[in-house]
Amino acid sequence: MKLGTALLAGLFAVSSLHAQRADPRAVELANLREDVRLLQQTVAELQTTLEQVQRDNAALHSQAETGRAAYATLAQVNDAIARLRQTTDAALAEQKRDILQTVAQQISKLAKETNAAIAAVAKGQATRPTITTQFADDFPKEGVTHTVQTGETLSVIAKKYGVPLKNIQNANRLADPTKILVGQSLFIPGASAPLPTPPQIRPSN
Repeated sequence: MKLGTALLAGLFAVSSLHAQRADPRAVELANLREDVRLLQQTVAELQTTLEQVQRDNAALHSQAETGRAAYATLAQVNDAIARLRQTTDAALAEQKRDILQTVAQQISKLAKETNAAIAAVAKGQATRPTITTQFADDFPKEGVTHTVQTGETLSVIAKKYGVPLKNIQNANRLADPTKILVGQSLFIPGASAPLPTPPQIRPSN
């Protein structure tokens, strides 16, 4: 019985350790701990029953010695105790086997997932959250096409045509307005032609 209690305590410790390492499976491990608790409760109840049978046996033995009528012989009581122990041992063995198998499966699954995550990080393939950019659709649907020239930025192009930068970004679905390429064609909504370049004033000598 002490060996069974020690084994149950070990199972409880393994379940607790696994719950700390695999938080997403806390519910499953909590159920395992509840199974262990119920198993301990069952063992305690069976032990209480066994002690009661032993007390009844002692009482019957005492009645036999004092000449009172006994309702069961000592051999019958011992046989009943043996059957009870056999049934209890079989039930405990089956429950222990099921619990150990479940815990082993959970630990194995956690180990595989941990190894896969470590391998992904080592290869630079760790999963990263995907950021989705929402584009407005309230820009003018008519405009002109502009080919990006060397040194131009989206801000420069917007000022060149006198249109909001946001409209160009939304019309061309540019998630990052700083990443445009020379030679890239951009739709400039609401524009008809570039604004005239103001004359440069040269300083007088």
